[in-house]
Amino acid sequence: MLDTSTRRAFLRHSVFAAAVAAGAFANSQTATAADAAPERKFKLSLNPGMLGIRANLKDCLALASQFGFEAIEPMAGELSKMSDEAIASFNDEMKAKKIVWGSTAMPNSMNRPDEAFNGWLARLPETAVALRKAGATRIGTWLTPGDNQMTYVENFRRQAKHLAETAKVFEDNGIALGLEYLGPKTMRARMKYPFAHTMREMRELIAESGAKNVGLMLDSWHWFNSSETPADIKALTNKDVVFVHINDAPAGIPLDQQVDNHRALPATTGVIDIGGFLGALIAIGYDGPAACEPFDTSLGRMPREQACKLAVDAFHNAMSKVKA
Repeated sequence: MLDTSTRRAFLRHSVFAAAVAAGAFANSQTATAADAAPERKFKLSLNPGMLGIRANLKDCLALASQFGFEAIEPMAGELSKMSDEAIASFNDEMKAKKIVWGSTAMPNSMNRPDEAFNGWLARLPETAVALRKAGATRIGTWLTPGDNQMTYVENFRRQAKHLAETAKVFEDNGIALGLEYLGPKTMRARMKYPFAHTMREMRELIAESGAKNVGLMLDSWHWFNSSETPADIKALTNKDVVFVHINDAPAGIPLDQQVDNHRALPATTGVIDIGGFLGALIAIGYDGPAACEPFDTSLGRMPREQACKLAVDAFHNAMSKVKA
């Protein structure tokens, strides 16, 4: 039988050992959870027009390297005027600076009558070939969320047909096409017949077209205005997303009164759940480019270096909102 002093020492030792064991278990659980948490695969892209600044490809590469962007916009117009040797040299410089191609965007005529659409389509291979020669593999465009002549069904049928033809041009050049839906109620309210303005509707249009190289150009602003959630993104796969835009919305404005070109840099007002948005992209393993698109006119009035630094800082602030 243990005496009192021995028993107390034994109990103290037992309590200490249990605490150490519990701590070790907790730490192992935390480490396991951390190890299991997926890492960000997508790249912060510099698309200068989205920041309201002017920059050519050479400028973009220098700014990206200076401020920490991981990708740059492949400007098809400029690339189409470069020789194969010049493109190869530029790609070598990008590789040395560990910067990759992001995505660019284009206007489209998919909702126009066949004659106008065919004229536009005939010029499209020049864009696709310029991107292919540079090794860029992504481009995006947006669809107007309504029409004053075509009903929803008429618009859907025309755009599905035209989308298939458009996608074929890019597929022949190894390029994925992203489609952006425009969510604000204030946009479609101006039109007699509303059209696709949600993720679900855009995916229905893509499926109807039968195109295999078409996905979403996913914008946190339009995601927010369409009342979508992280769960909607988590239902996607990496292949379903071609390009991502991130931003915030002005505070104090009801959802149905938000106006498309009044936005802010991501995580600056806290209106959009950017942590949930980015966390969902991480969860699906999205590995494409993400660019800040704030529609903030003040950025265009400041030195472009300052605008770039603000955008990079805003991106990292937004990433800090992501919950494991």
